[in-house]
Amino acid sequence: MRDILHCDLNNFYASVECRDNPSLAGRPVAVCGSIEARAGIVLAKNYEARAFGIKTGDKIFEARQKCPDIVIVSPHMEKYSAISKQVRAIYQRYTDMVEPFGLDECWLDVTGSHFLFGSSEEIANSIREAVKAETGLTISVGVSFTKVLAKLGSDMKKPDAVTVLSIDNFREKIFPLAANEIIGVGPSTFRRLEKLRIHTLGELASTDPEILSRHLGKSGIWLWRAVNGLDDAIVHEQDYRREIKSIGNSTTLPRDLHSDAEVKATLLSLAEEVTRRLRRERLCANGVVISVKTNDLAYREYQAPLDCPLRSAHSFADAGFRLFLARFDWCLPIRAVGIRAINLRPEEGSRQNTLFLDGDKIDREERLSDVSDALRTRFGRDVIFPARLKDGLEFTHEKINIFQNTNYFTKNAFASVR
Repeated sequence: MRDILHCDLNNFYASVECRDNPSLAGRPVAVCGSIEARAGIVLAKNYEARAFGIKTGDKIFEARQKCPDIVIVSPHMEKYSAISKQVRAIYQRYTDMVEPFGLDECWLDVTGSHFLFGSSEEIANSIREAVKAETGLTISVGVSFTKVLAKLGSDMKKPDAVTVLSIDNFREKIFPLAANEIIGVGPSTFRRLEKLRIHTLGELASTDPEILSRHLGKSGIWLWRAVNGLDDAIVHEQDYRREIKSIGNSTTLPRDLHSDAEVKATLLSLAEEVTRRLRRERLCANGVVISVKTNDLAYREYQAPLDCPLRSAHSFADAGFRLFLARFDWCLPIRAVGIRAINLRPEEGSRQNTLFLDGDKIDREERLSDVSDALRTRFGRDVIFPARLKDGLEFTHEKINIFQNTNYFTKNAFASVR
């Protein structure tokens, strides 16, 4: 049996902003995305804002309806990332088994730390005090024998608290909780559980796993094991890399899209980042998924296999655009677009061409992509970009070094790379 902690920085983004701006003390504060970019949702809120019913994911106008005096603060992600690293360094004083779960959460396996630092609960309190003293922030810590229960424990008492869910007491503490309190049960799964008359974690634990499997598939079995304390997932070291199953990119547009041409350009822009990450991981995509959100906030997602494995932006974006043309009905303007690479495989190996596939063209695109990656590594991310995106980017003729019958613009760099 393992001894596992789950450490969660309380209201992380909002707490950092309140710490660094004393004038916010005691006032309801929400850290929100850009209004101008129409990503204006609540990313984090402090407890004063939560008292008004403001939730993460609320739109800014909804937050202001609930609390007219809410203070809206822009996020500072570089600062949050630096503080996250500082806090993880504190965790690593107690164990080398520290597995991040986002910027503000980590699992720690302290099974081998007791001789030096005491019991799991003593270690949790020591860490909690160290974080408070060194960063001015608070954490909540769950202490248990599985990762799932440790995370559930950290959610049960906030802020600045330690909750122990032992093998002897976890049932009496968690079984009365709503079924959606546990990780892995989102709104959709919770609705399906409610149809099965499963409302609490205790009811979930006592349900025949065959019934859960029939209605929820493998996730049903996993949930049953997790709530019964049978989850055996291990805590990985901080530099552990999970298997990559998909790579995606999406954006909420500054203005609605009204034409196929606008969607095509947007997909290419998004595919640039997706395929750059594919190449970095030495992977190819065998499938594509696109997502579309219309301006009534209705969300649609479509997917299709690819004719061959791809890792170049143009071919991947074109595949996504063909899927868009085949499946999307222009009922309303488009507010947000996404594209995702799925069914990933290593890039090594030959490509199986088809009768209608221009393999030479794809090979040329992939070689050009490799050169583009080298340019960006040497001169910066924005040194090169697709020419068909030129109308959406800010540049001047003085910045363009080469533009002659090519698919790419470059800024002051291409000539110096051989």
